[in-house]
Amino acid sequence: MGYVTAAPHPRSEAAGSARAGRRSLAVALLCGALGAAVALLATRQRWAEGTATVAGGAFPLTAKGSDVTGVPAALAVVGLAALVAVFAVRRAGRLVVAALLALSGAGIAAAALLGASDGSALDEQAAQASGDTSASVDTLSHTAWPYVAAVGGVLLLLAGLLALRYGRLWPAMSGRYERGGTPQPRRKAPAVDPDRPEDLWKALDRGEDPTGA
Repeated sequence: MGYVTAAPHPRSEAAGSARAGRRSLAVALLCGALGAAVALLATRQRWAEGTATVAGGAFPLTAKGSDVTGVPAALAVVGLAALVAVFAVRRAGRLVVAALLALSGAGIAAAALLGASDGSALDEQAAQASGDTSASVDTLSHTAWPYVAAVGGVLLLLAGLLALRYGRLWPAMSGRYERGGTPQPRRKAPAVDPDRPEDLWKALDRGEDPTGA
């Protein structure tokens, strides 16, 4: 004896989609904003340190993330802008912006991981300090901040993937508002002249009562 599986009710499917949209929206906003903030913060911290021999003595050198690479900070700004722009566009435009958000996160993570072992910024400082273009830094060491920046990139990447998957369920900015934030005034219907038959027909086409009753 076979069993017949009842199809899910359309209302339950719509309610489930709405819940998934709200949850994904909240997670994407949190991940995107937190990821951009973490990446920007990490690029302002010390990523590498070492010493250079200057006039027979050891000269300490340090390099911030922005000295090593400017890519994470730039992409964090792009990703934050894309996160906001997701709500200003619809359909295909939203997919494009969501992809840009995801790519920004991936680029931050890749650039941060590459910079985690980069000593070129300190070599440049050693050359300037010693006046020898061939000078290099000694006892090079790195901090954990590049990996913190990579985590920020991963959070932005997650926000972009959520936007790609669930963005169609998210709300968009209302088209009823202009750039100034004020509602657009509705067009006033033209006055109907009862002595002109064409005005009467146009009013009926608009669903209005030409008699004014």
